[in-house]
Amino acid sequence: MASRDQKNFQDFLPLMAEKLGGDGLIGELCNGFRLLMDSDEGVITFASLKKNSAFLGLQELSDDDLYGMLKEGDFDGDGALNQMEFCVLMFRLSPELMEQSQFLLEEAIQQEGFQDCDFWL
Repeated sequence: MASRDQKNFQDFLPLMAEKLGGDGLIGELCNGFRLLMDSDEGVITFASLKKNSAFLGLQELSDDDLYGMLKEGDFDGDGALNQMEFCVLMFRLSPELMEQSQFLLEEAIQQEGFQDCDFWL
């Protein structure tokens, strides 16, 4: 998604992960999903995203930006985001958190004695 405000974006996910821990971060992502979802359909639709985006300070995003967000995370092609797609999208949009996750994965693999298995990385 190439928003005109992208250069002003601050990635708070790593800070939240540090303060809340893994379970707490996932809980907060689930809360965010519920805030944005269409309660009748149980997914985030364009209409629910447009209606509820102001809660996250995103009211200035254009319809194209909102459609871009949906398209970016919609892995199954149904035009909406389920909870898993939303959480994956939030992680993907956080480069710092992705780097931390890769480091933690590599560290865990090494601790388990799989350091000689390059296919894991």
